[in-house]
Amino acid sequence: MKIVAICGAGIGSSGILKVNAERVLKRLGIDADVTAADIGSVAAAAADAQVILTSSEFVDAIGQTYADVIVVDNYFDTDELSRKLKRALG
Repeated sequence: MKIVAICGAGIGSSGILKVNAERVLKRLGIDADVTAADIGSVAAAAADAQVILTSSEFVDAIGQTYADVIVVDNYFDTDELSRKLKRALG
């Protein structure tokens, strides 16, 4: 499974989201490849992704995708991330 964390530059916020998603997935016992990317490369980075993690400000820029787009309100809240990932992957 491939999960892509998206932010504006592909470094800060998406890096935090990537690390926290990996922690949550490990706790849930789900094996996935989590990568961080910038919004400009979302089409290539998420072409084969099952899930895209991002903030509400980037949802429209993602465009058409077959991936489940999960809007994360607080990148540091692993409980929120856990709930949303369980719902999407459930």
